[in-house]
Amino acid sequence: MTASEFIHKQLNIPTKSIDSTLQLFTEDCTIPFIARYRKDKTGNLDEVAIENIFKLNKQFEEIVKRKQSILKSIEEQSALTSELRQKIEFSFDLQELEDFYLPYKKRKKTKADTAREKGLEPLAKIIMSQRSDDIDFIASKYINQNVADEDDALQGARDIIAEWINENLYVRKNLRRLFQRKAIICSKVVKSKKDEEAAQKFSQYFEWQEALNRIPSHRLLAMLRAENEGFVKTSVDIEKDEALDLIENAIIKSNNSSSKQIELAITDSFKRLLEPALSNEALQEAKEKADIKAIEVFSENLQQLLLASPLGEKRILAIDPGYRTGCKVVCLDEKGDLLHNENIYPHAPQNESGMAMKKIRSMVNAYNIEAISIGNGTASRETEFFIKKIAFDKPIQVFVVSEAGASVYSASKIARDEFPNYDVTVRGAVSIGRRLADPLAELVKIDPKSIGVGQYQHDVDQTKLKEELDNTVIRSVNSVGINLNTASKSLLSYVSGIGEKMAENIVNFRTENGAFTERKELKKVPRLGEKAYQQAAAFVRIKNAKNPLDNSAVHPEAYKTIEKMAKDLGLKTEDLISNKDKIASINPEKYVTNDIGILAIKDILKELEKPGLDPRKAAKVFEFDPNVKSIKDVKPGMILPGIVNNITAFGCFVDLGIKESGLVHISQLKDGFVSDVNEVVKLHQHVQVKITEVDEARKRIQLTMIL
Repeated sequence: MTASEFIHKQLNIPTKSIDSTLQLFTEDCTIPFIARYRKDKTGNLDEVAIENIFKLNKQFEEIVKRKQSILKSIEEQSALTSELRQKIEFSFDLQELEDFYLPYKKRKKTKADTAREKGLEPLAKIIMSQRSDDIDFIASKYINQNVADEDDALQGARDIIAEWINENLYVRKNLRRLFQRKAIICSKVVKSKKDEEAAQKFSQYFEWQEALNRIPSHRLLAMLRAENEGFVKTSVDIEKDEALDLIENAIIKSNNSSSKQIELAITDSFKRLLEPALSNEALQEAKEKADIKAIEVFSENLQQLLLASPLGEKRILAIDPGYRTGCKVVCLDEKGDLLHNENIYPHAPQNESGMAMKKIRSMVNAYNIEAISIGNGTASRETEFFIKKIAFDKPIQVFVVSEAGASVYSASKIARDEFPNYDVTVRGAVSIGRRLADPLAELVKIDPKSIGVGQYQHDVDQTKLKEELDNTVIRSVNSVGINLNTASKSLLSYVSGIGEKMAENIVNFRTENGAFTERKELKKVPRLGEKAYQQAAAFVRIKNAKNPLDNSAVHPEAYKTIEKMAKDLGLKTEDLISNKDKIASINPEKYVTNDIGILAIKDILKELEKPGLDPRKAAKVFEFDPNVKSIKDVKPGMILPGIVNNITAFGCFVDLGIKESGLVHISQLKDGFVSDVNEVVKLHQHVQVKITEVDEARKRIQLTMIL
């Protein structure tokens, strides 16, 4: 089986598209580049399909590598028959491959090994033949200085048979299916920990059982976390009698004294070897599926957060609110550069609101501020109310933004490099202001796990999580495009074909030589070759460039085609851009070549209509209920405005403008069944919710969107 056949079998994508995509990977093309600029080669596959091809190709390579390792190991043991080689070479199932390898795997000395050393394997073979009815007499012939009596001989033979049963491919495959269909996961409280305060959040799992193949991702991960923290013990079980019947039907073909010995060996094999291995395997498989689901939720949330509405290039006054230590205030210019910083103390214990108002008014006027960004942490609502009392000389938009991860950024090397002469409080406030102007540009500087939109992110496979989140950031950055002359090193590093080192080279080149005036100047950047330029060029934008197409998503390889279109219409290129009537008159078929197909031409025409358009919606001011300032103000029956600030598999959390977010369970999102929370709500969506329950002691608020 080839990689293409392996992928086709699982994705049902045309083989031609898979082959073309794999070929593009060998040419060092990135996923965003392939999805956007090689549609004609892939058959218009989207990024998700291309990512899946990439992952399955990697999986295929790992299977091939594992097969080679297994074949080599068995061959070195002089145990590789032509029949076994053929079975291994034809298998592309990792579990099956491991089952083939099980009898030859290096391991600690087993009971069966000890029995073989005593010379009891021939007795085990006689029993397994199931032809003899006087097995005690035959066993007596194996008594020697190492075998005390018939019982000792039969026990050793059963140990060997138990191992054979454990290695039986048919038995393992069918027991595995039984675990997949009927396994129950159970959890029981560790009695010595039951009354600990930290255990109470897991009280649901003190006595719990559920079908393993139906347990939701979040519940399984919560149960396993409870076990990892020592509060419960979990087990995965199937009906023992059904399992034993399955094995006996596969192994026992007679009814004599030999079969009685085999029955005993089957019970031992199941209890000691098969059940522990396969129950652990079933749990690991369920955990992997739960991880995938949790990572999908995290990835979806992260993408929505990264693509949140930007305010754009505005002069912003940002406030990191606080009580005792005051509010840190910074003023930023249109590019997000720091102009000024100072502290104000409008809240208790200082209560210097009059002086604070004067300072804010003065800064707004002095730095020509257009909008104010307030972090949503401690003292956020009080600061918002305080700001809205100020009579400004002009309309000023006031936004409350999530400050999740701002403290992580402020203490990071990236922040220290950006602001070596300022402390963490200034850096944090700058981040709050910048994430209003352009959430994507600022949030890429922060480890996604610190942004606070995940579900059990510390419990899932960390390698897979990082890989998926990195892909999400790359996908988001390249879907928007970036300003080559203002982008930070962090943002540049996620551009198709760039990477961290090249991003640093670009920033250094920009610092030494001034702003880029055209895309092809990228080729002057040290170590940025033709391939990197091909992959990156169309994802960067240059405002007021020599060639107006440099501020669009049109790839430079298509510039000559557009020049020909313009010439055929008797226009200059710049006169064709945004000229909808002229663009509509173009016949795309006329410009198809061997290098640029019909799908690419159609994309080019769409881009020419609205060149460089940011796909994100503009930021809007949101007003929380002014009468709700803390959880004490929240009462059942109230209908309040809110913002979705986290999405999980079991529902969404809504910011009501107070410290505690409320939960809308998936069953309360709308009338009727909901299979996916993202079908109903999106991160940062403005919603109306009704309070159904308030638990002030546990700081929990239950909500419904069914009004």
